[in-house]
Amino acid sequence: MFTGLVEGTGRIASLGGGGMARIEVEAGGVSEGAEIGDSVSVNGTCLTVNEMHGEKLVFYAMQETLRRTALGGLDEGDTVNLERAMTPEKRFGGHIVQGHVDGVGEVLRVTPEGDAEIWEFSAPESVLRYAVEKGSVCVDGISLTLVSVRERSFTVSILPQTKEATNLEGLAPGDRVNLEADVIGKYVERLLGPRLGSGAHGSISQIFERREDAV
Repeated sequence: MFTGLVEGTGRIASLGGGGMARIEVEAGGVSEGAEIGDSVSVNGTCLTVNEMHGEKLVFYAMQETLRRTALGGLDEGDTVNLERAMTPEKRFGGHIVQGHVDGVGEVLRVTPEGDAEIWEFSAPESVLRYAVEKGSVCVDGISLTLVSVRERSFTVSILPQTKEATNLEGLAPGDRVNLEADVIGKYVERLLGPRLGSGAHGSISQIFERREDAV
């Protein structure tokens, strides 16, 4: 489990093919104390450390992982967000992030707002169904608070510190990102569905609306 608080950025040192994609990352300080078998969030995707060469960590990604994430679009030299799995002693400052990508979105536009910026990302229904204003969403492994939720996209406010400390610094409209919805919404929907009958399909907000109508 992760928190969505990026520990540092890494650089793609090399990429290899074969039955599985081999991703070698120059991880810097994030490699400190890492061991083979550890879980690391790479742009929001939970991957396992398979090899270690100094500060370089090597991960292998299955074809299923490449199909469901934006990792397949990485190139050598690209910057990626890194976070090691949390420990019991770690401060929980973000939200519950599993590293299980729910869908791939795209940067639509970036609008300055004072010292911050409003970023709009397109998102599939598999993410938007759990999105609520002021709720949480994970973008490339970054825990962010939703400003608004639209029919096919959502917006978040990005502070300069967040942009400088993550891969957002190098992203532009058209770039693809990994998205993970807040897992709490998924469990709420799963638990409420049987109680509300077969008509309880739809977004979390729609389920609650039906619940209120039934009272």
